[in-house]
Amino acid sequence: MLELAGIIILGILAQWVAWKFKIPAILPLILIGLLVGPFATLFTSDGTKLIQPIWNGVEGLFPGESLFYFVSLAIGIILFEGGLTLRRSEILNVGPVIIKLITVAVVVTFFGAGLAAHFIFDLSWPISFLFSSLIIVTGPTVITPILRNIPLEKDVSAVLKWEGILIDPIGALVAVLVFEFIQAGGGGQFTGTALIEFAKIILFGFTFGFTFAHGLAFVIKRKIVPHYLLNVVTLAAVLGVFVLSDVFAHESGLLSVVIMGMVLGNINLPNLSEILYFKESLSVLLISILFILLAANINIEDLKLVYNWQAVLLFAIVVLIIRPLGVFLSAMGSELKTNEKIFISWVGPRGIVAAGIASLFGLKLFKNGEPGAEYITPLVFMIVLGTVLLNATTARYFAKLVGVFLNKSEGILIIGSSKVSRLIATYLKNNNRHVVLVDNNRSNINKAKDLGLEAIVGNIYGDQLKDNIELSDMGYLMALTANSDINKYAIEKFKNQFGENGSFRLITSEEMKNPKNNPQEGLFSHTDDYFKLIELAERYPGIQEIKIKNKKHYKNLIDFTKEDKDIIPLFIKDPGKNIRIISSFSEEIEQIEEDSFLAYIGKPIDIEDIK
Repeated sequence: MLELAGIIILGILAQWVAWKFKIPAILPLILIGLLVGPFATLFTSDGTKLIQPIWNGVEGLFPGESLFYFVSLAIGIILFEGGLTLRRSEILNVGPVIIKLITVAVVVTFFGAGLAAHFIFDLSWPISFLFSSLIIVTGPTVITPILRNIPLEKDVSAVLKWEGILIDPIGALVAVLVFEFIQAGGGGQFTGTALIEFAKIILFGFTFGFTFAHGLAFVIKRKIVPHYLLNVVTLAAVLGVFVLSDVFAHESGLLSVVIMGMVLGNINLPNLSEILYFKESLSVLLISILFILLAANINIEDLKLVYNWQAVLLFAIVVLIIRPLGVFLSAMGSELKTNEKIFISWVGPRGIVAAGIASLFGLKLFKNGEPGAEYITPLVFMIVLGTVLLNATTARYFAKLVGVFLNKSEGILIIGSSKVSRLIATYLKNNNRHVVLVDNNRSNINKAKDLGLEAIVGNIYGDQLKDNIELSDMGYLMALTANSDINKYAIEKFKNQFGENGSFRLITSEEMKNPKNNPQEGLFSHTDDYFKLIELAERYPGIQEIKIKNKKHYKNLIDFTKEDKDIIPLFIKDPGKNIRIISSFSEEIEQIEEDSFLAYIGKPIDIEDIK
């Protein structure tokens, strides 16, 4: 009981450490597992592990076959959650570079790493290619923490993010297929019978996954299951499909749940986001337990297999040759610059799926007596730990070295996607600014997207925005919602992350009544609140510009707008199209360049009326 409780406590502690220090959770999880597992034998009085998943094959926390069963089911749930995130529309929209990264680069890694493992460690071809299939995936769980606080060009962040998301289930699928092929081949002798067994695995895996995904979707859409049971019924369905598929075709369960997740993720379900959120939470717990167990189950003898120059050579080939080759081939003919390709080549940490499936497959193949299977787990763990450590410690410095680090973040994050926000965002976008709208109202977000604006559904009270690496170039924050409490909260929570160049919010109705209460972060005007902006947006649906002659002329313009309630000043655009946000302290503008413009919302201004 003490060991079971300790695994959970240590796992959650590792997750907290990862969050606190902004590193991939897999790093402290595996290190803790190694510390309480194989490394513990070096300092315990009797030379045993502090946590012993399997001991003498029949004792320990998971005696006999129980560790295989637990790891299989846990990996199945994790892969199902990964499959849920894969959308057809995302593959079509992310661009040719990312599509090639999950196709061309996958082929390069598969054959390149397979050849390297075969010739360096003298492994059999099946084991070599199983190893290479396992290190295909990067994954968002390792990419996101590394890039979260590195301001990069939007295209670079998008490529790395979407590669990690899309390649997870694809890499898992390739690894599962290679493993099934080895299993069906009976130790590498691929007879006609073995090929039939492999075909059965493919047939039942795809059939069960596809069929039960549509069956579960039918149950959800018809509301046959009450809302409070939806998540646990989905979990039970995943486990049921996994086991049932295995009954009809041995070892087809993993393939079934990957396909089930991918199909279900592409069906228009009303509660899909809730299911995904539940599965993410469950995956965090399973991953926390799983990787401490798997790392603890490794023996010192296993680590000695990769404690040599061959392992260093294999790691160097994977990181310095195979990854860059795949990236550069994928980026041929794209608009990515050479320095951007180099950075993407450098950042390729392997993650949860690679380590988890490697442990499962390594255990099973070793148990079945497959020659060279003992190398699978330590080799993959070596690649995972090495790439995560390398990228976590060097990504920021390497970004500066190759020139993809944004020294000044110029993006603008707008909280709220009302009509006013959409008008302002459209103006800013038309002036070549990266603008992102955030709102928890899906209807407002869809209206923004219809205008060609970048908009995401998000709740400022959660952590989704902080974890979104595509917002790494945000340097200005504008809170434009109707709720003054939300505006104040957004400024307080996100000003350090997204508002390094300025954080602004609309003033409240109470602040508008008393100019002495004019807040330092007040936006546009100290006499106009959200409702005044909405009123003008309905009457004058557009942002207009008027040329500014000099600083005195600008001051007269501001005085004019204060007197005319049908005009609210928004921005100053200089001749180079640089835009400055006007705060409620309008007079604080120190310098006005000749041929600048005042952008405003409201009725047209006759320049002759302004002296």
